[in-house]
Amino acid sequence: MRIEDWLLTDEERGNPATRLQPWTVGNDVRPLVHGATYFAELLDGLEGLGKDDLLLFADWRGDPDERLAPDGPTVGAAMAAAAERGALVRGLIWRSHLDQLRFSSAENRHLGEEVEASGGQALLDTRTKPGGSHHQKFVVLRHDRDPGRDVAFVGGIDLCHSRRDDAAHEGDPQRAPMPSVYGPRPPWHDVQVAIRGPAVEQVTQVFCERWEDPAPETRDPLRRLRDHVERLDDAPALPAPGPPPPRAGHHTVQLLRTYPARRRGYPFAPRGERSIAHAYRKVLARARSLIYLEDQYLWSTDVIEPFAEALEREPGLRMIIVVPRHPDQDGWLAGPASLIGRAEALRRLRAAGGDRAAVYDLENHHGTPIYVHAKVCVVDDVWAAVGSDNVNLRSWTYDSELSCAVLDEHEDPRPPHGAPCSTPMATPHRPRKFARDLRLTLMAEHLDLPEEERDTLCDPVAAFEAFERQASRLESWHQGGRAGPRPPGRLRPHPAPSLSGTRRLLALPLYRFGVDPDGRPAALRRSRRF
Repeated sequence: MRIEDWLLTDEERGNPATRLQPWTVGNDVRPLVHGATYFAELLDGLEGLGKDDLLLFADWRGDPDERLAPDGPTVGAAMAAAAERGALVRGLIWRSHLDQLRFSSAENRHLGEEVEASGGQALLDTRTKPGGSHHQKFVVLRHDRDPGRDVAFVGGIDLCHSRRDDAAHEGDPQRAPMPSVYGPRPPWHDVQVAIRGPAVEQVTQVFCERWEDPAPETRDPLRRLRDHVERLDDAPALPAPGPPPPRAGHHTVQLLRTYPARRRGYPFAPRGERSIAHAYRKVLARARSLIYLEDQYLWSTDVIEPFAEALEREPGLRMIIVVPRHPDQDGWLAGPASLIGRAEALRRLRAAGGDRAAVYDLENHHGTPIYVHAKVCVVDDVWAAVGSDNVNLRSWTYDSELSCAVLDEHEDPRPPHGAPCSTPMATPHRPRKFARDLRLTLMAEHLDLPEEERDTLCDPVAAFEAFERQASRLESWHQGGRAGPRPPGRLRPHPAPSLSGTRRLLALPLYRFGVDPDGRPAALRRSRRF
């Protein structure tokens, strides 16, 4: 397998201003499924930081009182303790929209204040397009005397309320605002990865590029004055970077990003960067057997088009999608605005693939819907990506995002050994261990499948049929009044979004300009390219 067949080259990234390498080899990447799993490992890493070590973090929402373990400490206390031991703590926190709109401006400011009070520095960053956000969620831990311990956490999990859930999906006791249909403790499904090896230095570069941006964090004079009074506007130079961590494993890692095209361009992305979109389009052009996708939103026909084209091109290709049953906004217009793009996307996928495109949502064993916040894609058990980006225009063009694509040097020995070829002379895809293991881990949880039976899902057709069979049984149990024992599993067929013409018409402007804006330059918008 040639790496350049699956990962973007420098030219294909489309951003010559960045300091990132195309990819790094010799990494070890481990999926951390569920916030409780991630928080426990993050806490262990934070407690291991000492004098002159480095803690870098970027977040969309941060709650300083969120507990990293059932009995604490909190996010703010764990970071403060690291700073008090002599670690250098630096944070980039999105300033956020108003709390009245179910955002987190107060919480993010409080986290920044707590970091500052402990001797660290945190910037409240609004260097985005109007209405945009910094959506990257990552933490980097660098060790001054032992680079072999360096680790970066990348994915979709914020350091905030509702995220500390586990495989039982009973929900985080510290809840974030959510529609009432998700209950008093909203169940939450999410994924992060822990990276060790040379790629940690590349995640550090992502932070450094944003930190060293000379533009002011905000152009609002009142906000700038408040930041200055509270010492949230100081950005001391970062220490000189140490050597990249040594080789740690057999995974090739490519960091993918979105930055919008702004009138005042970023020095590290003067025309923006859309390498997440470029990577998906490249990989989906190679898809042959199974696309497995977990996504919070799944919006926008332009973004869904490469998935649909793959289904049309390959008659043996199947696609499994796992999404939330209900949107995270439930207002009279906000709810429909969240459904417009999904309705269009699902219509396009079903037109392209028919019953080869299957969409599901999740519930816990009490019947409470699970909010799917994960952003994961596995293609043909070869290429896998975990990140902060959703499948919509906002994530592919408008907000800042960071994703980690992984190729394993090791082939997976379990049959089947390759996706069928569309032409007799084509080389078959050989499944890779990381991608297949990630898919099986996620699928087995949703099916309530025990560890010893996971290998039955290696065959993409068998996996597709297992999802269909289990979801049908659970749906029949619900339709029958929940009589008798509940069937195993958490999967239900996702209903087609239903909107009246009037509500769709009224919500369409909010969807186009607020929910899923397009951050591409005008020429790319007109051509529908990225």
